[in-house]
Amino acid sequence: MIRLTVTAAAAVFLAGCASFSTDGGFDRVSELTKERTGQAPAYQRSAEDTENARARVDELLKQPLTAESAVEVAFLNNRGLQANLHSLGIAESELVRAGRLANPLFSFGRLREGGGVVEIERSVMFNVLGMLTMPVARQVEQRRFEETQFQAAGDAVGVAVEARRAFYSAVAAQDLVKFLQQVKEAADVSNELAKRMVQAGNFNKLAQMREQAFYADATSELARAQHQAVAERERLARALGLWGQQLNVMLPERLPDLPKTLVEPKNAEQTAMEKRLDVLAARRSAESTARSLGLTKTTRFINVLEIGYQNKSVSGEPRANGYEVELELPLFDFGSTRLARAEATYMQAVHRTAEVAVNARSQVRESYSAYRTAYDLAKHYRDEVIPLRKRISEENLLRYNGMLIGVFELLADSREQVRSVSSYVQALRDFWIADTTLNTALTGRSPGAAAASGPSPGAAAPAAAAH
Repeated sequence: MIRLTVTAAAAVFLAGCASFSTDGGFDRVSELTKERTGQAPAYQRSAEDTENARARVDELLKQPLTAESAVEVAFLNNRGLQANLHSLGIAESELVRAGRLANPLFSFGRLREGGGVVEIERSVMFNVLGMLTMPVARQVEQRRFEETQFQAAGDAVGVAVEARRAFYSAVAAQDLVKFLQQVKEAADVSNELAKRMVQAGNFNKLAQMREQAFYADATSELARAQHQAVAERERLARALGLWGQQLNVMLPERLPDLPKTLVEPKNAEQTAMEKRLDVLAARRSAESTARSLGLTKTTRFINVLEIGYQNKSVSGEPRANGYEVELELPLFDFGSTRLARAEATYMQAVHRTAEVAVNARSQVRESYSAYRTAYDLAKHYRDEVIPLRKRISEENLLRYNGMLIGVFELLADSREQVRSVSSYVQALRDFWIADTTLNTALTGRSPGAAAASGPSPGAAAPAAAAH
């Protein structure tokens, strides 16, 4: 009896304290995101916030974009991210509702009998079971709210990752178009020269057709590269939420240089287990499900318990006062179905958490391998291939000046040199994308997860207050 009284008193106390926070839970999301991306997202809850964000985006787009400014623009301008951030408000409303008493139920009945007699019944009912289970239900919703915060931070990290990837890809694609234009121009000159030499009788037809075939290949490669540049630019526009005049965004001429040293993460897998937002969200989900299972076990035999005041008055007779109790009798269902469902849901959450952890460890190992390989390849092109091609070109130029080789050999060498530079650009792009992927796998979430699409799972979780 004492325990019941204490529980009821705690429930009433919580009901008095349950209210919305001033930040809506966003400060925690901002902190988690900034720790992993270096920047905090913007939560636009009013027209003024939206207008301020638009002004800042316009200011940023006046300058050539960088990887950092691309992330800032995405945080300000990506509507999918804003939609997911509003899942915080949904989760917090469930949390506050779980901490408040259910509204009392009032009923009124009026019955006219023969002889002008009128009978009136009134009653007010309170959900006592909901009040008794309120502390546990609030703990369940508190963990679901924290899970939603992790999900929202994960969505923000995903938007930052996609913005960086799209930025590097767009710059590289734009750079490759310039190199392939040079290849095509060289092929065009070589093809035209071959045609004229054939007409003059100084070149055989087979060699001329080879030059013509190379020109045709260079033309198709350039067309594909130009389309790829458009596609990558549109991908960047989607990641940053650009439209209208914002589409005239300026990109830098080339990608950032390769860093001097590699990042060697220590205890990478352990870091992922402690920092990854999807792992933390899965743990919170399992914890809230465990509490929900405990609540179901406690209330398995009682699903409805309502108590209230009732009175009845009949014309010409004194008023009758009393009370009314509504209790579900567990005659046909002892709560076994609810308990079985809760246990299955809990085990599902446990296995999901284990799956997320195993995948996270694997993704860290894979991401580091890709990062290391991309760095070595880019360094190989920068330190070995390009200098070697440069020396070969210098030797060919000397031989051409000495009339030891012809103009076709010189043009072919020029094309090969341009191609080696193009390969370096692609390797550099792959490195920066691998760098972004590794950082995401270590502290963010699954690198392959979609960015800011659809509502967060935590927001759709049913309220534990249903007990």
